Amino acid sequence: MDTDTVVTLSTQAMSLALKLSIPLLGVGLIVGVLISIVQAVTSIQEQTLSFIPKVLAMAAVLVVGGPWMLNQLLSYTSELWTSIPNMVG
Repeated sequence: MDTDTVVTLSTQAMSLALKLSIPLLGVGLIVGVLISIVQAVTSIQEQTLSFIPKVLAMAAVLVVGGPWMLNQLLSYTSELWTSIPNMVG
C-alpha cells in the first residue's frame, strides 16, 4: 500500500464524514439562529431555551435522514472491505 492509496482513503473517509454531518450541523445552526433571534426580540436570556429545540430538530433529522446516512456508511464500509485484497497486493 503506497501513500497515494492512503491519501485517497483518507480523503474519501473525510468527505463521507462531512457529507453525513452537514444535515445535522445545518439544522443545529438554523435552529440556533432562529432561537437566538427570538431571544433577542423578546429579551429572554435563558441559556437552556435553545438546547431543547436543537436536540428535537436534530433528532427529527436523524429519524428522517438516518436510513440514508446508514446506507452511505454501510456502502463505503463494504466497498472498503472488498477493496482490501487489491490494496494489499
